[in-house]
Amino acid sequence: MVLTSGSIVSFDRVKGYGFVAPDNGGEDVFVHVNDLLVDKNLIVPGRVVQFVVEDGDRGRKASRVTVAAPDAPASHVKAPADRAEPSAGEDECDVLSVGQLEQELTERLLRAVATLSGGQILDIRTQVVDLARAHGWVDS
Repeated sequence: MVLTSGSIVSFDRVKGYGFVAPDNGGEDVFVHVNDLLVDKNLIVPGRVVQFVVEDGDRGRKASRVTVAAPDAPASHVKAPADRAEPSAGEDECDVLSVGQLEQELTERLLRAVATLSGGQILDIRTQVVDLARAHGWVDS
């Protein structure tokens, strides 16, 4: 068993899964809520975690996931000081800035469809940001 460290790329607390980028490089590794040894609310983008890489049914996955420094804030996530506590049983979701959404969306689009042109990416980003603003999913 080799302990690896990396940073959370994404984690959807409602769906219960996301991805972690290993510090030693290579492809992002799948992480599932059932493989966390910490509260899922600590697993946010930018958070440094330690984990064991295993072969899952669909490829590499992180298991025995712990937070490297649980009291340290994640690298680019603002502290939720002014957020209300979620009601019992209610999952809280992150609200990104427009810049964060654009950056993450661009990275995902480039990984998903490498043949997209810069103009196509900008058009898609504009449409998604407009949708996110209309629903209050981003801080304006």
